[in-house]
Amino acid sequence: MAGQGLRVRLDATDIADRTDQHRSRVTRLLADHPAQAPDGSPHPVWGFLFRYYSHKPALLMRWHPGHGVDLDTPTEHAGYPHYVPTADGHAVTVDPAYLETRARTVGFVDSLLRATADRAPRLNCFGMHEWAMVYRASASDIRHRTPLRLSPAATDAAVEASELRCTHFDAFRFFTEPAGPRNVTPLTRATQVDSEQPGCVHAGMDLYKWAYKLSPLVDSDLVADALEVAFDLRELDMRASPYDFAALGFGPIAVETPAGRAEYVRRQTVLTDHAALIRRRLIDSCAGLIDRQPPR
Repeated sequence: MAGQGLRVRLDATDIADRTDQHRSRVTRLLADHPAQAPDGSPHPVWGFLFRYYSHKPALLMRWHPGHGVDLDTPTEHAGYPHYVPTADGHAVTVDPAYLETRARTVGFVDSLLRATADRAPRLNCFGMHEWAMVYRASASDIRHRTPLRLSPAATDAAVEASELRCTHFDAFRFFTEPAGPRNVTPLTRATQVDSEQPGCVHAGMDLYKWAYKLSPLVDSDLVADALEVAFDLRELDMRASPYDFAALGFGPIAVETPAGRAEYVRRQTVLTDHAALIRRRLIDSCAGLIDRQPPR
C-alpha cells in the first residue's frame, strides 16, 4: 500500500560502525581523486566532478541509511537537516514530509533512469563530444588550460572525419557553434528523457548527481558507489579527449585512429555494465520512495 513500508531500526553500535566505514571509504576516494592539483588549482581531470556536480565533500562524508530507517539516539543525525524524532522520541528518522517535497524530483529521476535503462547501449560515439567542444574554437574559447594532443587543424580534421553521435544534452550544449549542426540528432532539454541511453559516459556520470540529489532519502553506499563509477567514467572521458593529460598519468586513447576507437569501446562496454548496476539500484530506490509516498 502506498505510504507504507517495513521500518528498520539501528542501534548506536550499528550507526557508529556504518558511519566509520562510510567515512573511511569516502576519505580514500577523495585522496585518490583529489579535487585540487598540488598548486591549489582545480585538478584538470577530477576537479570537474566537484565543480559541475557541486556536492560538497563535507556532505559526502555524512552517512545516511535512507528513508524508512530509524536511528537510536543519541546520534549526530539528530542535528542533520531533514531528520525528525520518531513517535517514541528515542530515535530519529528522515522526515516523511521531506519525501513529499521531493516527490517531483523522485518521479523525474525514476522516469529518466527507466527510459535510459530500457534502451540498448550505443557504443559508437567514441568520446567525440569532447572534440566537438573545441571544434574550430579560438584559443580563448577552450575551457581547459591543458594543451591539445594534436594541432588545432588536426583536431578539427578528426571531428570532420567522424560522425558526431552525442545523445546527452548536457554534453551537447557545450559544443562549439560550428559543431552543433554536425550532431546526428538535434538535442534539447525537452527531449532529454527521449534521448539518453546507457552507453553514454555522461549519463553514467550523472548517476552520481541523481543519487546525491535524492540524499538523505537514499542510502550513502549508493551515493559512494555512483561516485566511484563516475570517477572511472571521467578517466575514460578525459583519456579519449583531445587534451594531453599524459603528464598526469592519463595515457591517451587515440580515438582519431581505428585502434583507439576499438580500445575506447572495450573500456566503455565494461563501464556501461558497471553503471547499469548503479542505475538499477537507483530505480529500485525511487520505486521504494514512490511506494512510501502518502496517497493523494
